[in-house]
Amino acid sequence: MSRYARVIGTGGYLPEKVLTNAQISLMVDTSDSWIHERTGIKSRRIAADHESASSMAEIAARQAIDAAQIAPEDIDLIIVATGTPDRVYPSTGCLLQKRLGIKNGVAFDVQAACSGSIFGISIADQYIKSGAAQTVLVVGAEICSRIVDWTDRSTCVLFGDGAGAVLLQACEEAGVLSTHIHSDGEFDDLLYCPNPQAATEAGKDEAGYIAMRGNEVFKVAVNTLGRIVDETLEANAMDKASIDWLVPHQANIRIIAATAKKLKMSMEQVVVTLETQGNTSSASVLLAFNEAVRDGRIQRGQVVLLEAFGAGFTWGSALIRY
Repeated sequence: MSRYARVIGTGGYLPEKVLTNAQISLMVDTSDSWIHERTGIKSRRIAADHESASSMAEIAARQAIDAAQIAPEDIDLIIVATGTPDRVYPSTGCLLQKRLGIKNGVAFDVQAACSGSIFGISIADQYIKSGAAQTVLVVGAEICSRIVDWTDRSTCVLFGDGAGAVLLQACEEAGVLSTHIHSDGEFDDLLYCPNPQAATEAGKDEAGYIAMRGNEVFKVAVNTLGRIVDETLEANAMDKASIDWLVPHQANIRIIAATAKKLKMSMEQVVVTLETQGNTSSASVLLAFNEAVRDGRIQRGQVVLLEAFGAGFTWGSALIRY
């Protein structure tokens, strides 16, 4: 009997504090119109001092658990995608496991930058198909506001904080139709965040802030996401019209629009949270997926394409029949 992974619950959490473009324009030389026209962002959420990746992950995870109507102890694998972990170790996955009161199973982190949640879904899918896990929790949780330089207008306007979660469980009918993940370390200097405590290059004295060459990243992202769309459709012998919803990584409205155009989809079929959330890195796809499930846009039986691109470079997709 074949085993497949099926989505049984979703969850999300956004911090209470809202930071608008107008407020950022008081901090750096920019404006609301400049930011919105180039990125599609109007505001983003900022975590409170007492919040962490694991505390936000717990709220999102408990929402998903409630939606799935299971007990936390039913989960036998936790995968947390984050680039802003509470600690270097133990993993944020282990900290989340403790918060949820789960004594058994396995927990670990995935670091694939903005593609992290897609990588997490892909790993979960393999665990379930192989029989190594029955119920898997995948969470993307980020506090990007703590790794951006608030004097750098090219990056501080882009990012926000939040957590998204999805629960996957083994079933006899295909839910996750396919996943596709890739990386190419050749472009490591176009988008990165240094670790000042582990600097190895002679004379290197960098703060631990995101550094990005935006124009170059944009060009690679558009071309790469176009290819992943083709790869995903070909692997499933599907045409573009078979996809009901596109849930993209929320980095830039122009990248999102280019991917939709590639699929010949109207923007009404694209889940966009960018305007009020900014780029929440590994949390963004799961936050958007959760929002569209909970407001009723995404219905059971519909085919959803999740895709993301991030530092590494990393990129990937998950085609899901919800």
